[in-house]
Amino acid sequence: MQHRRLGRSAIVVSDICMGTMTFGSQVDETEALRVLDRSYDAGINFYDTAEGYPVPPDIKWVGRTEEIVGKWLKTKPRDAIILATKVSGPSHVWFRSPCRNGMTALDRRNIETAIDASLSKLGTDYIDLYQTHWPDHDTAYDETMEVLDELVRAGKVRITGCSNETSWGLMKSIATAERLGTVRYQTIQNNFSLNNRRFEDELAQVCRKEGVSLIPYSPIAGGVLSGKYNGGARPEGARFSRYLAMEGRQAQMGQRFVNPRTLDATERFMGVAADAGLDPVTMAVAWSKQHDFVASTIVGVGAEGQLDAILAAADLVLPDDVMKAINAVSRAVPYPMG
Repeated sequence: MQHRRLGRSAIVVSDICMGTMTFGSQVDETEALRVLDRSYDAGINFYDTAEGYPVPPDIKWVGRTEEIVGKWLKTKPRDAIILATKVSGPSHVWFRSPCRNGMTALDRRNIETAIDASLSKLGTDYIDLYQTHWPDHDTAYDETMEVLDELVRAGKVRITGCSNETSWGLMKSIATAERLGTVRYQTIQNNFSLNNRRFEDELAQVCRKEGVSLIPYSPIAGGVLSGKYNGGARPEGARFSRYLAMEGRQAQMGQRFVNPRTLDATERFMGVAADAGLDPVTMAVAWSKQHDFVASTIVGVGAEGQLDAILAAADLVLPDDVMKAINAVSRAVPYPMG
């Protein structure tokens, strides 16, 4: 397992991060603990959760993921774990946060309320990386950055980051932090995969120039890049099989990830992987890690056995011919997720 620094901070993490967003919904506690133990034994020291997990967002189980991670955390040396969680920003078109009855914002009250609740559920007195889960472009960045700075000074948080942020929002936050002399975002957690390379258009340049690390989520495109939805398949129990049978936000997300263009691209990427003698999941994770602006790639599984193909990417560097073949597919099927 390789290690990289988060932004310009002192924190160094494994270049694979274990995501937990389905722990407590799709993945029960027993299986979640097995996944966490296997990840730890494999050398992963970086774990990501959020106050709003698990997904899909639902008041009946909100907060359960942090509770499961907190239970597991008690079995490990705290200093051996780099723990990340998130405060919910305002509800956007993709979801309605179940936290605080959906009345979420990145103001002082919400951030202070969220951090104390997360610390309690996780059973720890500090968070290594505290992230704003969705941007709040209608709340002054001055207030957000000032309260995050106070959390760092109080010892509740080591460093801060953002998630699902835009180029404008990331630069605005950095400019605000420089003007006020507060902490800055060291990381950004956005969607990035073979099927969704939009981060490379603008945000990658911001990361390179400003010393911010991407910690991408959905490197396997929510399981699509495994090929399990190819040919119109709808695997029983799979996330997008469920979402495509629903309405509203879940159906829209399912259609974004599973559509004729994503399935076409996936089939082509699977051909590249086969020619290279690789599992397509292994190739997708290795590709994600193989970018200079990426610090650690967040992976997620529904069962412990799914870790095998992911962990095979731990020390894998894709050769130039494979990278060229991947880029050829991206040119043939540009932006398959829209």
